[in-house]
Amino acid sequence: MSTELRRLRNYIDGEFRDAADGATTEVVNPATGEAYASAPLSREADVDAAMDAAAAAFPAWRDATPAERQKALLRIADAFEERAEDLIAAEVENTGKPVGLTRSEEIPPMVDQIRFFAGAARMLDGRSAGEYMEGLTSFVRREPIGVCAQVAPWNYPMMMGVWKFAPALAAGNTVVLKPSDTTPASTVLMAEIIGSVLPKGVFNVVCGDRDTGRLMVEHDTPAMASITGSVRAGTQVAESAAKDLKRVHLELGGKAPVVVFEDADVAKAVSGITEAGFFNAGQDCTAATRVLVHESVHDEFVAALAKAAAEITTGGPENEDAFYGPVNNANQLAQVTGFIDRLPSHAKVETGGHRVGEKGYFYAPTVVSGLRQDDEIIQNEVFGPVITVQSFRDEAQALEYANGVDYALASSVWTKDHARAMRMSRSLDFGCVWINTHIPLVAEMPHGGFKKSGYGKDLSLYGFDDYTRVKHVMTSLEG
Repeated sequence: MSTELRRLRNYIDGEFRDAADGATTEVVNPATGEAYASAPLSREADVDAAMDAAAAAFPAWRDATPAERQKALLRIADAFEERAEDLIAAEVENTGKPVGLTRSEEIPPMVDQIRFFAGAARMLDGRSAGEYMEGLTSFVRREPIGVCAQVAPWNYPMMMGVWKFAPALAAGNTVVLKPSDTTPASTVLMAEIIGSVLPKGVFNVVCGDRDTGRLMVEHDTPAMASITGSVRAGTQVAESAAKDLKRVHLELGGKAPVVVFEDADVAKAVSGITEAGFFNAGQDCTAATRVLVHESVHDEFVAALAKAAAEITTGGPENEDAFYGPVNNANQLAQVTGFIDRLPSHAKVETGGHRVGEKGYFYAPTVVSGLRQDDEIIQNEVFGPVITVQSFRDEAQALEYANGVDYALASSVWTKDHARAMRMSRSLDFGCVWINTHIPLVAEMPHGGFKKSGYGKDLSLYGFDDYTRVKHVMTSLEG
């Protein structure tokens, strides 16, 4: 007996719509491996409609006062709190994450981030006006960019959606947002909530696949394209956007080095790294998955880390003992499995290294030691519950190994030596350096990387500024 799938729809110009041609795709719950919903497979007509709606709504939203935009965002934050349980249910179905962790670790920061950007709406700053040429006064206007085409990933569908729409709306832009094709449910629900607050056309959601995202980026209307995703996807977006010189905001992959020196508190480091490496099944661009340990404490550290990892439970959303749920989809499970299957002979799986159960996409917490700098699993992002460990002999080699990858998003240093921590924070080529901790984020501080991790910042006033443009105005004092 087949179960009828729930029907998700696009949100365009203040109303929910099916794809213009009726095409749909199935959405699978990764905890069960079974389809639970259908979502529009949007194409040109749908993208055109969303872009037209956003363009039509832009002048009025641009001209709204900062106080009006702030008030709207604060109302959205309040509504998210009021609908928290509905959002959690949608996100859990999207991702298979534990219910309790979704409630405690995602809803509060999302609401806080929206409120932060509500405040940022009224903090447009610039240099003071002045007479830099005799008889002429100059000042700077900071303005919204226009329509923003935004693509969110599947690892944190709700929160990454917030990171996209909140600064864009606060700055006075209008938005067309596409969730991942594997996780549209919570974004569609967010559209319902946001739509009850904002004027029609200011916020639009278009569901679909990779081609839908391509159509959005290549469309003539958007002035900016923003994506959180893989390096491959980011490269394609940058290439497409270059054709008409759209502004581009890219938050891509990560391969965070976690440098543990001989004077570090091993027990504290193991605890923090275990949590930061396996949280969300390691599906986090900043996850503590590439550990570098001084040779004098390497064996002790590896034994303690393997023991801590073996004690972690993965399980379904209602499993109160589960620290993380499944990886997001069948392709991702195959990717994680492939990295382990292709390990070189000098590598050693200390714990894990296998799928858990036959239902859903669960993978055991895994620790791999004995690795070398040029190994595939060191150089490429696994994006799963796998922590690798390498040994280093001194500070110089630690830096060489840490910086010796194409990614440059986040890193951490574990040491009691303040001077060493400062030297490392200066020399680590990453957008974030944590010291004796790993993974905390706050709305006030920027998140974004260098090299193949992309460019532009999320969160903070730096992230807000990314959604604005600067105009110089000069006026004669002679009338």
